[in-house]
Amino acid sequence: MTQFMNKRENIVTEAIDGLLMASGGRLIRLDGYPHIRVVLRADWDKSRVALVSGGGSGHEPAHAGFVGPGMLTAAVCGDVFASPSVDAVLAGILAVTGPAGCLLIVKNYTGDRLNFGLAAERARAFGLKVSMVIVDDDIALPNLPQSRGLAGTLFVHKIAGHVAENGGDLAEVTQAAERVIAGATSIGMSLDTCTVPGSAKESRIRPGMAELGLGIHGEPGVEQIAFSDASHAIAAMIDKLKPSDGAYVALLNNLGGASVLEMSVLAHDLLNSAFGKQIKYIIGPSAMMTSLDMRGVSISLLPLTPADEAALTAAVPLAAWPGCQPNIAIKTQTLPDGLKPIRPLPSQHKATRDFLINCCQIMISLESDLNALDAKSGDGDTGSTLAGAAHALIDAIDQLPLSDHTQLYRAIGLELSQTMGGSSGVLLAIFFTAAGDAASSGLTMRDALRQGLERMQQIGGANLGDRTMIDALQPALDALDHGLPAAAAAARKGANHTATLSTAKAGRAAYVSADHLTGHIDPGAEAVARLFEALCPTGQTH
Repeated sequence: MTQFMNKRENIVTEAIDGLLMASGGRLIRLDGYPHIRVVLRADWDKSRVALVSGGGSGHEPAHAGFVGPGMLTAAVCGDVFASPSVDAVLAGILAVTGPAGCLLIVKNYTGDRLNFGLAAERARAFGLKVSMVIVDDDIALPNLPQSRGLAGTLFVHKIAGHVAENGGDLAEVTQAAERVIAGATSIGMSLDTCTVPGSAKESRIRPGMAELGLGIHGEPGVEQIAFSDASHAIAAMIDKLKPSDGAYVALLNNLGGASVLEMSVLAHDLLNSAFGKQIKYIIGPSAMMTSLDMRGVSISLLPLTPADEAALTAAVPLAAWPGCQPNIAIKTQTLPDGLKPIRPLPSQHKATRDFLINCCQIMISLESDLNALDAKSGDGDTGSTLAGAAHALIDAIDQLPLSDHTQLYRAIGLELSQTMGGSSGVLLAIFFTAAGDAASSGLTMRDALRQGLERMQQIGGANLGDRTMIDALQPALDALDHGLPAAAAAARKGANHTATLSTAKAGRAAYVSADHLTGHIDPGAEAVARLFEALCPTGQTH
């Protein structure tokens, strides 16, 4: 896979220098590249207990991103997924440790334990006071004597860092870290593997499955489980964590490749889960301890105590730390005057109801086909947008004035304006609203719809031949007086013609090159054609 890097052997040093250059002078590093890669606080005066952590790179922003007041004093960076050397760790300890001593915060991996442990012994030989704690928050492997250290390590960074920043001695800082380690638990889940720089991507997760109980070094999870949606993923992780009664702080960590949108959905599902009422604070959702670009998430939990609450909520000037926010109910504000919709009184008309539901079901059935077509020349969501609007219209069907077509057009326009996203939702809302206005003046159904089309063209700016839904809709409405089969044939001819057009003059397709347009029917025009064809009696579309 192509990646944004220069040379594989320089990726860590260049990334560290990029972080330092963008830090505004708050971070510095020791000399000694490439063997010694230690990021330090620029303001450090050795007057308090120093906190040193680190490990392999590839987990950014951990660990260097958490160097600063209230958290780490130094981070020692190894190669990607590889422990730093003993000399590098020792250099970090010597650079930051004063009379108050130093605490090493180490994740429970053999290389880290050995290299940090030996460096600690050598530092003690220099007469320095050095303590070390091992973080083992992973609960995916309960039968192993050495559980891995995951994102729960950040609880230790923040709470021990708070104690140290406020003048706690080495014993107090160490005790705080050990207490947090005893209570923290974590588990991860991923939908895809990560890509190690310069290496081929491994594809081990079976289609329709998710990997549960994985570490942060690209290693396989404990098991693969069926994946259905975000809420079930959260439920599966909470089931493994098995929290007891009481209040918790939850850390929702992006393993690197999940989108911000997905992470917000996961936060919604976590806080709305059965366990959500026990979460008093949430940290994230954010990328804090990643596994390169792994498309996954981890949840870390810590039982909340008053002392930890004060430490976790204390502000720190670190961009990588997202803050610890209270879990509070959503607050809403009423719509401004004039924007709250006035809905017409609902009425029943079985034939109209059946017809509308049929149209909606047709649109829903076309979702995947239209998305695939839109992906060739757009952003691949036309089918989902139309299907979403159709679902919403079905849900609202019994609240519509079905027996009054004039009011019905307007009500459909209002519903689409509220439930259908993008410009297509606005245009169709204009279309139906204008059709309702025209019908109220006594125009026939065909003429009212034609009036709605003209209004949509005036406002949207698209015309026949611009490679939009109008290329199918206008011919269909012109032919509607001759029956549905004629309208369907005209719509199909118009839709097929869009595949011969190499430029679009409206919508997102206007920004797409001719190579991606020629030979592909406009998805909006295809939706119109398919709708008219499906409404025709079998065999009467030509």
